[in-house]
Amino acid sequence: MATPLAGIPIEDVSEEQCAPYSPGLLVDREEVETLTVQLKAMADQTRLQIVHLIDQAPAGELCVCDLTDSLDLAQPTVSRHLKILTAAGLLRREQRGTWAWFSIRWDALRELRTHAFPRSIDGSPF
Repeated sequence: MATPLAGIPIEDVSEEQCAPYSPGLLVDREEVETLTVQLKAMADQTRLQIVHLIDQAPAGELCVCDLTDSLDLAQPTVSRHLKILTAAGLLRREQRGTWAWFSIRWDALRELRTHAFPRSIDGSPF
């Protein structure tokens, strides 16, 4: 084994032969676009907090006014984040009078997990 300057050993595998392996089929382009939109929607601290807050709500739904108070953000800012999550298909929006109520679309999150991380569904350790 060689030892680099950082002191972490590196295994020498220079004598092993590379055997070509086909990892499988690519994900359909339309499906990849959907996954990308959903993952980008979730890849934001405020939006992750929104999903967490809705998940923790006793009724499984929250009003925009509940979220603005909890996040200490202005209503237009929270609404913009909710719009992104809803457009990505991750939240369900229900208008009740003046206020909009949001709940998690668990089917969409399960589908996202299934398509983005298929090995995690079929019993792999991850």
